[in-house]
Amino acid sequence: MRNKTCLNCGHFLSGEFCSHCGQNSDTARITVSSLIKNDILGSIWHVEAKFFSTLKDILFHPGKTAMDYISGKRIRYSNFISLLLILFGFNVLSYHYYEQFAPEQVLTKNVSDVKDFFSKYSKVILFVIIPMLAINGYLIFKRLKFNIAEHFIIATVSLLGILILFLWSDIVSLIGLWKPVSKIFNFIDKIIFGLSILFPAITFWNAFKKSYSKPGLLWRVSAVYVLMGIESFVIFAVLYQLY
Repeated sequence: MRNKTCLNCGHFLSGEFCSHCGQNSDTARITVSSLIKNDILGSIWHVEAKFFSTLKDILFHPGKTAMDYISGKRIRYSNFISLLLILFGFNVLSYHYYEQFAPEQVLTKNVSDVKDFFSKYSKVILFVIIPMLAINGYLIFKRLKFNIAEHFIIATVSLLGILILFLWSDIVSLIGLWKPVSKIFNFIDKIIFGLSILFPAITFWNAFKKSYSKPGLLWRVSAVYVLMGIESFVIFAVLYQLY
């Protein structure tokens, strides 16, 4: 049933959706078939497809994803802050299961101490990495004239990528507990860990490769890492003393 005016807000309709409130102009009578197809299955598919598509774009094209979002192409992506919280929760859960299944000899006292440290200060670490990356990126890439909020988006995408890789690392570690494949999966785990360290560099490189020469981009990304290293050392030293 197509209407000349929106049944929700009364504004004139000129397309498939109301330009004022966004309601679909096709408001046919609800049937069992349409309820299952559109309202239930359609909603689940839309949310899941968008969620996994966003994760894929962040993992394989982090800089482009950030630049698209900054330039206004946002409808295709899930909310980045919501993704942060979801992935952070999954990481906590996956590590919990790793701890449950890992033998005692794997969970040494040092590993336990590190786990306790990160459990206590995980939220601090999570919300410190983003402003650190954003501020350092703003200072180092200032010529591009992105404001601090836009650099926060780039930093958020970087952290999302790190959390995705950490989640994969936990899954690989769980599989690696099976002795016949432990060597292979321990090697894969080391590769994933290395990628997680490099992920902010990959994000900056992917985002700004058209704006700088390779040498110019290389020293700028290196400078971000030097600043991050100094700042991280100071923050972790303070937190460890408190811990």
